Amino acid sequence: MVEKFVDIDGNKIRYFESGSSKKTLVLVHGLGASSERWQYVVPLFEIDFHVIVLDLVGFGYSDKPLADYTIDFFSNFLEKFLISLGIKKTSIVGSSLGGQIAAEYTSSHPQSVDKLILVSPSGIMKQSTFALDAYVMAALYPNEQSAKNAFEIMDGSGKKIPMNIINGFVTRMKLPNAKFAFMSTLLGLKNSKLITKKLENISSPTLIIWGSDDPVIPVNFADDFVSSINNCTLYEMNKCGHTPYVQEPELFASRVLEFLNN
Repeated sequence: MVEKFVDIDGNKIRYFESGSSKKTLVLVHGLGASSERWQYVVPLFEIDFHVIVLDLVGFGYSDKPLADYTIDFFSNFLEKFLISLGIKKTSIVGSSLGGQIAAEYTSSHPQSVDKLILVSPSGIMKQSTFALDAYVMAALYPNEQSAKNAFEIMDGSGKKIPMNIINGFVTRMKLPNAKFAFMSTLLGLKNSKLITKKLENISSPTLIIWGSDDPVIPVNFADDFVSSINNCTLYEMNKCGHTPYVQEPELFASRVLEFLNN
């Protein structure tokens, strides 16, 4: 993939681009993550799609301005990002926070989204979980042990977490304003209204993918999304935690491509 940067409202935004298809697929990461989280599935997507993977404003190696990181802020940012790249129509895959952002954007820009894939999206769950608490602690006190503990809990499989994932998270959370953006986003999520009503405005065909063993946002919250979105189906990935595209990339990509190419 080719690393690129674009200016959005005076902020330098990092993204990656690959694939030569006329069909575009945008991947939106979750809270505290970056483009690197999609590294295992991008090679599988770029065969059929022009793939865009961005670092959300406030995360990864994009600029982190002092701002209120609300869902509206992120949805408006996504709109400006797509306009800046000249993307008028795209399919979107959003994970966790990225799923809520993608859903919010789609609800207000129905003609701009061909198909929507939400992976364990936030927006319904308001209480915290043990796994989320561990992740917040790792973000506030970024070191190898706290990050290793958090990612092992979120994964839930008992498998060893690759050190590049752990070290990458620690490095990013030590960047200037990274903790501020993380906590501002967390407070923005807590104070936001339930996304249920906005989900009813989504007309794009939608696929929900959820890890059956997700300890961060449990799979029981999937019902609210499925019942609120028209033309929506749920695929539960067995023995997967919060990021099935990391744990089972081949299976994840095959289901997404089946949905997109149908």
